[in-house]
Amino acid sequence: MTFVPRWQLASLQPSEAANVQATLRLPGLKAQAERTGAAADYLAWGKAAFDSSRYDQAVTAYGNALKLDPRQPEALRRLGILLLTRGEQTGQTLSAEDAQRAALLIRTGAQLAPKEPESQLLLGFALARFGEDDQALAALERYRTLDPSGRDADDLITAIRARQNDSDPALRVYAASCASCHGPSGGGGLGPSLRESALTREAARQIIVQGKGAMPAYPNLSSSDLNALLNLLGSWQDTGGR
Repeated sequence: MTFVPRWQLASLQPSEAANVQATLRLPGLKAQAERTGAAADYLAWGKAAFDSSRYDQAVTAYGNALKLDPRQPEALRRLGILLLTRGEQTGQTLSAEDAQRAALLIRTGAQLAPKEPESQLLLGFALARFGEDDQALAALERYRTLDPSGRDADDLITAIRARQNDSDPALRVYAASCASCHGPSGGGGLGPSLRESALTREAARQIIVQGKGAMPAYPNLSSSDLNALLNLLGSWQDTGGR
């Protein structure tokens, strides 16, 4: 049995130390899963393999867990993301059939466990890969709500916003003036959700121009930018929290 002294683990970052420990546990977890054939043991092996980047073992372990119980959110979403990103790992081109299968796995995992942060994070990643940017941002915002300290979505949110802002003046204005307080897609943050707002267009206009409470005023917005922003906020109110 391989042993790593605690003082060596202490010198690593927490995530690195966890990965080392997961790697060391793999042989025992694999042996236990193969001995008992229990779904819980396959899940434990799969989690340790995935967390230590031993993805071939993760696929085997999670696959066996799903054969025993097909309603395992972690196994579904992680197998889905491994399938979706297989091209990056192997250099192979992802077929349309595999892409659809990956999307189904990830969506099903998110539906079964909507309040698990990883479900929303991987759903957002998958939706962005398929060009569904609005839905991707909504999922990534849910991820950040469920895990306020999580930073794994930051780069992707920035990239999606950059794509949208290039072609949509309303989103450009929103990203520059509103997103830092009201969330990347209006779902709330330091400020309230704009998707659940009941403000009339005129009331929203007045608050934007004059400010209110902790919200600063933006009196210098051009008429076209202000109207574009109000149109965006109105469309978000129409769709509510979706």
